[in-house]
Order: sequence, then structure tokens, then C-alpha cells
Amino acid sequence: MRVVVAIIQPTKLSSVRDALRELNVEDLTICDAMGYGRQRGQTALFRGNEYKVDLLRKVVIEIMVSEDQLEEVIDAISRKALTGSAGQIGDGKIFVLPVAHVIDMSSDDPILDLV
Repeated sequence: MRVVVAIIQPTKLSSVRDALRELNVEDLTICDAMGYGRQRGQTALFRGNEYKVDLLRKVVIEIMVSEDQLEEVIDAISRKALTGSAGQIGDGKIFVLPVAHVIDMSSDDPILDLV
């Protein structure tokens, strides 16, 4: 099992979620986040005054997937999270982490070894 953590633009959440639903990936966690990468924030205009926004809004999606589903999930997120035809700086990142144990807090036998 692997955990896929995808940091994407908030405007792309619905299309990414729909693509994951087509792959029968229903269990995921979605969190709001603030951050910046290479774009180092952006400048904005408010009532004629220019100011710098250092932290940009992002969305973090966490999904636990099996090894046989991993490539499909990464491909679906990669395709649907792009803001342009080839992608832009600030579109996000995908991290893949191994899962050693799962603890189901609602089960009588809560520890499942996945290694």
C-alpha cells in the first residue's frame, strides 16, 4: 500500500476528484493549505494599490492506494491538475509514501500489517 499526497490548485479539485471516482477511488482526505513554491507568491491589485501575496491557497489530497492502482491514480491526478496544456509553475506536486501499518480504530483487531 502507498499513500499518495497531491498538492493542487483549488480550482482543479472537482476535476481531479471526478477522475479518481472513475477509477473507483472513493476514500480520500482533502485539506485546505497555504504555501508557495517556485512562484514565490504573486502580486495583486486592491483598490489601486499593489501588494504581494506570499502564501497561495492550495488543496492537499491524501489517498491510500494499492500497488496495482498506484500508476493509474498518479496519471489521473497529473492529467487533471494541470492548468495549461503542458502545466504551469504552481500546478502542484505529487508525493508517494510507503505505508507500513494501518490502524483501524473501529475494529476489534485494529493493527493491520501491510509490509
